[in-house]
Amino acid sequence: MSWEPPTEADFATLEEQLGRVPRGVIGIGARCACGRPLVVVTAPRLDDGTPFPTTFYLTSPAAVKGASTLEARGVMEGMNERLAEDAELRSAYERAHAAYLAARSELGEVPEIAGVSAGGMPTRVKCLHALLGHTLVAGGGVNPFGDETLAALTEEGRFSTERCWC
Repeated sequence: MSWEPPTEADFATLEEQLGRVPRGVIGIGARCACGRPLVVVTAPRLDDGTPFPTTFYLTSPAAVKGASTLEARGVMEGMNERLAEDAELRSAYERAHAAYLAARSELGEVPEIAGVSAGGMPTRVKCLHALLGHTLVAGGGVNPFGDETLAALTEEGRFSTERCWC
């Protein structure tokens, strides 16, 4: 995976999106069709020494709202049921977990969060925001539940990578 270093304009946009100055940002992992940040790449250890396992942090208000809407509807319950029943899906999710950890290890090792990725991986689906962020940075085919989240949001007209949502 690759990402771009953030610009001053990116930091201004991120502050607008999040309502605060973001911490630990080392890159922009994905951008909106208009070029504004969708996902930031965050250092595995923040400047104050705090371990931070969420390497791919979703910032796009439309994507965040869309993921929140899906979570509020309880879609994770069905995902978790399928994860428990489907060995192939479970294997794909374990590979997504390994890919996440490998990407974070390129940024540095933090013993306190060794083996911990994001979104509940690899044993449950806990946070669609984190899984969608992973998909937006890694691309399709890496995180099955991130892919499903993006597909659902696109199908419902809540978010897609094909047009600007800013």
